Amino acid sequence: MSAVVERDVYLGLVGQEIGVSSWHVVDQQRIDVFADATEDHQFIHVDAERAKRETPFGGTIAHGFLTLSLLSVFSYEAMPTIAGTVMGVNYGFDKVRFLSPVRAGARVRGRFTLAEANLRKPTELLTRSTITVEIEGEPKPALVADWLGLIYLAPQAIPA
Repeated sequence: MSAVVERDVYLGLVGQEIGVSSWHVVDQQRIDVFADATEDHQFIHVDAERAKRETPFGGTIAHGFLTLSLLSVFSYEAMPTIAGTVMGVNYGFDKVRFLSPVRAGARVRGRFTLAEANLRKPTELLTRSTITVEIEGEPKPALVADWLGLIYLAPQAIPA
């Protein structure tokens, strides 16, 4: 987890890059576990020999939704926490684009820019972050997304 900041400091970060996660390996075991969890066993994800023969990827690739699901861990590492946060919930996405495949064994990380932060109530903050998931050594990102989050703050965390 990264830095803890006051609510008003966080609001002042709009328009800025606010964090970059560490690199995470997307290995075949992680892909297989995700395939089992989602019941998506398409050969491009789970059959290395066939994927090598029949696809332009040179082997298996991660599910786009697996890459998208890593935004959670990326955000824990990269995004500052607002002091007094009770919880944050996923509010959805305005846009998600899968731009490049993530090959088995690749390392990925998330880069976050705080695009918007609006107080719905003094204790509720609706945010929109633009996230780019980078693939180590690749010129194009795996995905870009505008992710909405709703942050709930404890009343005592609000400045007077």
